[in-house]
Amino acid sequence: MAMAAPTGSAAPVAPALCGHLALLLLLAAPAAHGYSFPQQHTMQYWARRLEQEIDGVMRIFGGVQQLRGIYNENRNLFEVKENVPRKLVEKVAGDIESLLAKKVRALKRLANAAEKFQKAHHWQDNIREEDIEYYDSKADTEYDDPDGEEIEREKSNSLKLEFTDDANFKTKVNYSYAAVQIPTDIYKGSTVILNELNWTQALEDVFIENRKEDPSLLWQVFGSATGVTRYYPATPWRAPNKIDLYDVRRRPWYIQGASSPKDMVIIVDVSGSVSGLTLKLMKTSVYEMLDTLSDDDYVNVASFNEKAKPVSCFKHLVQANIRNKKVFKEDVQGMVAKGTTDYKAGFEYAFDQLQNSNITRANCNKMIMMFTDGGEDRVQDVFEKYNWPNKTVRVFTFSVGQHNYDVTPLQWMACANKGYYFEIPSIGAIRINTQEYLDVLGRPMVLAGNRAKQVQWTNVYQDALGLGLVVTGTLPVFNLTEDSSDRKNQLILGVMGIDVALNDIKRLTPRYNLGANGYVFAIDLNGYVLLHPNLQPQIINFREPVTLDFLDAELEDENKEEIRRSMIDGNDGQRFIKTLIKSLDEQYIDEVFRTYTWAPIKSTNYSLGLVLPPYSTYYIQANLSDQILQVKYFEYLLPNSFESEGHVFIAPREYCKDLDLSDNNTEFLENFIALMEKVTPDSKQCDNFLLHNLILDTGITQQLVERVWKDQDLNTYSLLAVFAATDGGITRVFPNKAADDWEEEPEPFNASFYRRSLDNKGYIFKPPYRDAGYRGLDLENNTIGILVSTAVELSIGGKTLKPAVVGVKLDLEAWAEKFKVLASNRTDRDQLGARRCDPSTSCEMDCEANNKDLICVLIDDGGFLVLSNQEDHWYQVGKFFSEVDANLMSALYNNSFYTRKESYDFQSVCAPEAQSNTGAAPRGVFVPTVADLLNLAWWTSAAAWSLFQQFLYGLTYSSWFQTEEVAGDSMEARETSCIMKQTQYYFSTVNATYNAIIDCGNCSRLFHAQRLANTNLLFVVADKPLCSQCESVKLLQAEVRAPPRDPNQCELVDRPRYRKGPHICFDYNATEDTSDCGRGASFTPSLGVLLSLQLLLLYSSASRHPLPPAACL
Repeated sequence: MAMAAPTGSAAPVAPALCGHLALLLLLAAPAAHGYSFPQQHTMQYWARRLEQEIDGVMRIFGGVQQLRGIYNENRNLFEVKENVPRKLVEKVAGDIESLLAKKVRALKRLANAAEKFQKAHHWQDNIREEDIEYYDSKADTEYDDPDGEEIEREKSNSLKLEFTDDANFKTKVNYSYAAVQIPTDIYKGSTVILNELNWTQALEDVFIENRKEDPSLLWQVFGSATGVTRYYPATPWRAPNKIDLYDVRRRPWYIQGASSPKDMVIIVDVSGSVSGLTLKLMKTSVYEMLDTLSDDDYVNVASFNEKAKPVSCFKHLVQANIRNKKVFKEDVQGMVAKGTTDYKAGFEYAFDQLQNSNITRANCNKMIMMFTDGGEDRVQDVFEKYNWPNKTVRVFTFSVGQHNYDVTPLQWMACANKGYYFEIPSIGAIRINTQEYLDVLGRPMVLAGNRAKQVQWTNVYQDALGLGLVVTGTLPVFNLTEDSSDRKNQLILGVMGIDVALNDIKRLTPRYNLGANGYVFAIDLNGYVLLHPNLQPQIINFREPVTLDFLDAELEDENKEEIRRSMIDGNDGQRFIKTLIKSLDEQYIDEVFRTYTWAPIKSTNYSLGLVLPPYSTYYIQANLSDQILQVKYFEYLLPNSFESEGHVFIAPREYCKDLDLSDNNTEFLENFIALMEKVTPDSKQCDNFLLHNLILDTGITQQLVERVWKDQDLNTYSLLAVFAATDGGITRVFPNKAADDWEEEPEPFNASFYRRSLDNKGYIFKPPYRDAGYRGLDLENNTIGILVSTAVELSIGGKTLKPAVVGVKLDLEAWAEKFKVLASNRTDRDQLGARRCDPSTSCEMDCEANNKDLICVLIDDGGFLVLSNQEDHWYQVGKFFSEVDANLMSALYNNSFYTRKESYDFQSVCAPEAQSNTGAAPRGVFVPTVADLLNLAWWTSAAAWSLFQQFLYGLTYSSWFQTEEVAGDSMEARETSCIMKQTQYYFSTVNATYNAIIDCGNCSRLFHAQRLANTNLLFVVADKPLCSQCESVKLLQAEVRAPPRDPNQCELVDRPRYRKGPHICFDYNATEDTSDCGRGASFTPSLGVLLSLQLLLLYSSASRHPLPPAACL
């Protein structure tokens, strides 16, 4: 417990008064050897000395005043331009609208052509593979088995193409052809697939014409409802190193385009008859069903026997986002079979969920998905009560497992409620039969005709062919054929899609004129960011969209909630707010002022925002028309000038089209110089704004060297380096040799010291970051430096801007000694050790003479150690102070010197956690006998095909082949996406001087803390701890993996964030024909794939090696 006494304060109650009195007595009482703890006025005097020393060094070497003068002297070389937020937002929104409109035109041409081609196509019952010419994108793909052996490929009639590297697609392509991808679990020789390949071949000409009209087009894709994908231009398929389970019908863009939003309740029969393999099939089926839902959908999952109950903590429909679906998937695994079946309980629960109007939901398609092993009750009374006569809820029933129950009741339930009946006898039927319900939901869309042909833009997701982050414009494609009775066909043919890379959209946004801390962002109707500097997913996962909410990309507050709501509503607006931001290195929190400006991007469901600090309202635009001056300044970029003028790092920006970028700054500078010898800064292939500003800043920083740095002896003040960094992209470090130890980013806009200096007044200290496990280096051979920086503020014609940051790099060892002297009672005339104190003539301790008894430290605003009078602390400089002295850091936090901010990073990547294999599972896999293998008929039997299905999906569901006794850690290690919890500390508004006592019984400690003016430092003096009784809970700052269910999704869903679904809904059409409502599963094998995979299964089973999981697609 810490009792504090702020300066000038008086405690109103007796206990506090007693505490203060005890503190005063302790302060006054002499300690051992005749020394007493320093008085408050003494420590305030030390603080002033420290402030004066820091200010003096920065005034001499920082050169802030001199740099202001240099800018003013060169006023004729640049203009001060203004950023007008509303005009910027309007222009960028218009440019993005125009870009997407071009893609929409191409998309509509493709969709119309596809409908025309399919309508004109004549179905062929006797069509053969050799009759079709196409490029099979997987024909040249190499697949490896778990032991590294190549798996034999099926024979293919695929076209043989040649490919050339293409920078736009980041891969090899062929512009003369389209490519075809067919899922592994679909037999490409079937009549349906061959007819699909036949009529879609005509799309290639449209693909090519689209590209001629718009050469910037990226992937043009038709995803068929049969599973066939035809995409242009042709490129070999990017397959995983295991079995390829990509199916276009499960891609986020296809799901969004194929149906309107859904409210879905999944009910699972867990009665006693559902056991072993059947329960396992049901769990996997639910898992796959959840993957057919997008963020526009809402879902809940319940199990039932005699009673129904939710499988998770969710008591109502929740948004089908990644985090909620993950909760469902985890909890479904815990379902246990027992009791008897009561369909009534399950359906009543489901209808009650769908009738709950007090929650946020999709309010479009409503459906119940029931998984059961069979039963006799039709529960007609339930349907009469809840769903008839309007039948607003569709019912889909799934008969799971191999059994002898009468399935007529299940078929009747589906047919009587506008749904569909499916059979899932084995794992191989799961993926197909859990996604074909989308065909039923697509009927009202098809029947609505042109009204339903609305282009929708997706969330951000990872492109399966390597483009990186993309959004896709989608348009459904309808079957326009009619039967003999002139009735319209009601089947969706598929979805047409055109990709737009996020980088192409980013190129339309301003960057460098907004300054280091200004940026553009965009969000969709869910509040997910389309553009944002913090949108940086760390793992590629093709199966999941990248869904980062605006309030998770930034630190959430009420102002941002209101801005987000206004943007989702399609409004425009502007607001000046005070808010918290994280530093780029995520170690610090700053309280800053920002102007948010926003407006909708017309004809899309996106909204654009601009964030601008007050000091970025104006910016410099260089105008170096004097070519002689251009050449003179350019010479200061040449390495032969570095020894006299200091080393120059240039920001790796795209100054010219032909400039080769490099992560090595020396190499990049060489590339830049080589190009500048061929072109001028005014060349059309170069960005004149970037080049002129770079060259101007080269000259201006060189003048700083001549006027300030060259005339000073850095060693006199124990400085390792001085430096200046500018908005124009120059970082100059003096002397040249100091560049060898320079670890900051060459791009000032990506350097934490640069961005924080702009947002904070005064001198910003930045020690080298050390994590808790850092054990230090040999200080004799390794010099540690501490950066001190400050922004250069200009006022030109009443316009304020901050075009540069200057600073020094302190020598840790030398400044630690200086720190001890400045925080001591010794004057310049005193000699160390000259003072004598004894019990009769006591005197105050200080940080130099009494460093064995007194701890003196400087801690920055993030809680990191900067300087200490303890030599054993030197290797801990840069660590969070709780790692150095947990007891003292806790006292500082408890006395409100620091405030804590916790947040979550939803884009992280982690090593996989060991999985436990619980629930029902097969005890083993059937392995055929030698007699079976020699029998040719066996290879084409249902048993063989079932085994292929089990093996194929066993690769997807890693525990399928494992018995309950198999340990999870035997599985192949693979990085996965995860949530990390971040904790940052920052100064509170308390700015008082504190004397306090840390009450630990007989081991109490005194401490004093005071902020140093015009810096981000806290000066702390404290007794050394005398015994371990003063140990306290260590405050944690390091990023850690969030515990399971943290943040608590169960609580978050009860206060959902504001969102809007799509503006259109097609869930009903009076002319819909619901007579086609159920059938069994059909799964036609591909014999070549079957034979090779079956042999692999035999080998794996015989060797008793656990089968590894498939790569995440």
